[in-house]
Amino acid sequence: MLRVDINGWGISPRGAGYLFGADITKVFAHRNGIDLIARAHQLAMEGYKLMFDKAIVTVWSAPNYCYRCGNVASILELDEHLAQEYKVFSHAPSDVRSIPAKRPPADYFL
Repeated sequence: MLRVDINGWGISPRGAGYLFGADITKVFAHRNGIDLIARAHQLAMEGYKLMFDKAIVTVWSAPNYCYRCGNVASILELDEHLAQEYKVFSHAPSDVRSIPAKRPPADYFL
């Protein structure tokens, strides 16, 4: 987990993992020759969120999460030169979404 308002690092109050700030991120990226750390599993209302002088990006690819958050989603596309392009998209309106056909469970679930 990362935090904008923390210097150094600390234990997450959620009990899983650590919190770290821009200073730790910059040192880690420099020592490891990394230009960008891409992460997910944290809602970004605009589809993606760049932090710490663009050293970290959170990419969120579930539009209108849980059918109630009203967020857009994105996909990060890298070309052969690692140039970044964020493709942002909205949810499909309910009148064009289809309900998947029900199929029997696969044998390996039985």
